[in-house]
Amino acid sequence: MDIVLASASPRRRDLLTQMGLSFRVVVSHADEAVDPALPPQEQVRLISRRKAEAAARQVGPEALILAADTIVALDGAVLGKPHSPREAAEMLHRLSGKTHTVHTGFTLRQGARVHTGGEATQVTFRPLTEGEIAAYVATGEPMDKAGAYGIQGLGGLLVEGIRGDYFNVMGLPVCRVGLALGKFGVQPLGGGESR
Repeated sequence: MDIVLASASPRRRDLLTQMGLSFRVVVSHADEAVDPALPPQEQVRLISRRKAEAAARQVGPEALILAADTIVALDGAVLGKPHSPREAAEMLHRLSGKTHTVHTGFTLRQGARVHTGGEATQVTFRPLTEGEIAAYVATGEPMDKAGAYGIQGLGGLLVEGIRGDYFNVMGLPVCRVGLALGKFGVQPLGGGESR
């Protein structure tokens, strides 16, 4: 089966590879603007559907497309990817010593068949010093990540604990995606594809 990852995220590529799947990447350039009044879990689902639709216009109808979107929510505010080191530092100050929620929405699409799901994970940061925030921002790691941190990298040093799917914090809820793939005939634990 032709599996397409509609994402430029290296973390999502790594996670699909760890799942034992063969796939190709097609970056979809979907509109990611949403009504900020929508709950965060609905925002990510909507954007993942848009990404899947945009990718569908670039690949054949038999391809199975996986698209995803991840955001961080704190006290009702959505923290996306920072646009500058200053914005990254501001986000980390807001997250310091608090618990936030990482929301990921994902969509699987093959022709007219569409499945959209999501996951939410609670992440608690330890209190951070000014020096720690400045040093972390200086690494550049926060710049392409929702909430300005990557749990799988140096950002893991900021995290005191999580409740929920660790991989969701990286950008793809592996368990839920694996189960959803089964609905399309793909069994990651069964050799890749069911016959």
